Amino acid sequence: MGMVLGASLAGKKVLTASSGPGISLKQELIGYAAATETPVVIVNVQRVGPSTGQPTAPAQGDVMQARWGSHGSYSIIALSPWSVREAFDLTVKAVNYAERFRTPVILLADEIVGHLRENVELPEKVEIYPRRVPKKTRAEGYQPYEPDEDSVPNIANFGEGYHIHVTGLIHDETGFPSGSPKVTENSIRRMHEKISRAADEIIEVQQEFIDDAEFAVVSFGGTARTAYEAVLSARKKGQKVGFVRLVTVWPFADKIIFELAKKLKGMIVAELNYGQIVGEVERAVKGQCDVKLCAKYDSTTFEPEEIESAIEEMINS
Repeated sequence: MGMVLGASLAGKKVLTASSGPGISLKQELIGYAAATETPVVIVNVQRVGPSTGQPTAPAQGDVMQARWGSHGSYSIIALSPWSVREAFDLTVKAVNYAERFRTPVILLADEIVGHLRENVELPEKVEIYPRRVPKKTRAEGYQPYEPDEDSVPNIANFGEGYHIHVTGLIHDETGFPSGSPKVTENSIRRMHEKISRAADEIIEVQQEFIDDAEFAVVSFGGTARTAYEAVLSARKKGQKVGFVRLVTVWPFADKIIFELAKKLKGMIVAELNYGQIVGEVERAVKGQCDVKLCAKYDSTTFEPEEIESAIEEMINS
């Protein structure tokens, strides 16, 4: 993790990957990346925990770790693919978000997608967001952490002739540490605002069969593939069930979930953990409809029938 951050500060596009325990070990430097606003992509192929748990077994228990894994207050972007092709596409998007917002971005995959084999067609070219460059020279008063109009600083790369100081301590626009309460408040607020102000653009949610839906299944990652099959089966029985997939896990799709909840009787949250995303859904729904958890944490994937059973239970309750 430290090596990729050093490479990023020198101007390279960087990515590092692991599963649960390895991601836990990276947390201090994920926080450092957030504080120093160093672009980096971290791939987490989730599997059963805690600790070494069940290696190579499917799980989705690192959702909250992705958001809150390092200490202190900072924001994060996390994207969750459900196919091999989307793993490629979202990795490109993650690199672009990391560069654009100068932030760590997590690709929150899982063992299902990690071991998936599919035929794919990959594009010959992809659009890559260019590294932000200083708008001032040293003579013009360049400050590495002076924010642009979108609250993101344009930090020069190491070795390009600029004077740059990088520290995990709270720092002012010069990059040097500051013990000022005002600087601390402004720094933490800006780390959140640079992402929150672009949330509508960052947040991506796939919605299917929503127009006539009375209920919906909410899921993400590999579990969404099973949830989709369950929804198709339910609709064949005449049940008015929609499908909602969180492509962007963080920042959370509060507005979208709230608007959906206003026209639904209930939402079922299917996830391979003891219950993590369900709390975010309940918070976003604000009592507009019922929310039920369909959880599985025995080291096996969902079968469509298990989610169908949860749909039947909610409809008949």
